[in-house]
Amino acid sequence: MNIGIDISQIVYENTGVGKYVREMVKHLIRMDSKNSYVLFGSSLRRRKALISFCEEIKNINSLTKSVLIPFPLTILDILWNRLHIVPITWFTGPLDVFWSSDWTQPPLGKTRGITTIHDLSFLRFPDSFNSKISSVQKHRLYWTTRECQHFLCDSEATKRDVEILLKIDFSRLSVIYPGYSS
Repeated sequence: MNIGIDISQIVYENTGVGKYVREMVKHLIRMDSKNSYVLFGSSLRRRKALISFCEEIKNINSLTKSVLIPFPLTILDILWNRLHIVPITWFTGPLDVFWSSDWTQPPLGKTRGITTIHDLSFLRFPDSFNSKISSVQKHRLYWTTRECQHFLCDSEATKRDVEILLKIDFSRLSVIYPGYSS
């Protein structure tokens, strides 16, 4: 299979999502020698971090390809989450599966989609969040829930929240606990 992964979040090294994507990709590629990977990343100001990460991954698996574009993530948010145009394969070429992170969800066409849901606290506790943040997250989830066939959840609690709050059948959900880096 040809698997695409959005690594754009790795540029935010001190955030949970950034660390999660960085470690998941490193370990997945280290463990899997059967599939081919295309790492997709977008950043204007932090492009060097993407390049450095892709070089690190090449040392793990020399067959992994990377597609790095010099767009700020806000451009992709507009193209993908607001207008929902420009499929990921326009950048990467044909893919069997695309794993999106942080709910920046491109159109997938015939490509199967996977994403990770870390939590739905903005839906469970809406009074604890700024209404603008909640609105942005809800809008991002709109396309994610329509494009993705499978969802990775950080915990059983998140899985239950996804099933109840997003009405996604449990058969489309898998719990994969985040690991840690030594």
